[in-house]
Amino acid sequence: MNGMVMTYVTLVVAIVAEVIGTTYLQRSEQFTRLVPTALMALFYLLAFYFLSHALRYLPMGIAYAIWSGLGIVLISAVGYFLLGQRLDTPALLGLGLIIAGVAIINIFSKSVGH
Repeated sequence: MNGMVMTYVTLVVAIVAEVIGTTYLQRSEQFTRLVPTALMALFYLLAFYFLSHALRYLPMGIAYAIWSGLGIVLISAVGYFLLGQRLDTPALLGLGLIIAGVAIINIFSKSVGH
C-alpha cells in the first residue's frame, strides 16, 4: 500500500479507537468502574499511538482537524444509536457542517499530500 493510503488507514484506526475510548469514558462513571476505565485508557493510548503515525505524513493541524471532526460525528452517532441520546435539527446541521469541513480539507487543501 502506498504511504498516503496507510496514513489515512492509521488515522481512521486512531479515530475509531478514540470513539471507543470515549464510549468507555461514559461507561466508567467518573472512573468508578474498573473495567470500563481500563478499557478507556487502553483505547485512548491506541488512539494517540496511531495518530502519531499519521503525523509522519500529515500536518498536525490537518490530521487533528480530521481526527477530531470525524470523532465528533462518530461519537454523536454512538450516542444516538447505542445510548439513546437525541440529536435535534441544529445538532444534525452542525454535524453536517463538520463533515463538509473535513471533505473540503481533503479534496481542496494543498496542505494534505495527495
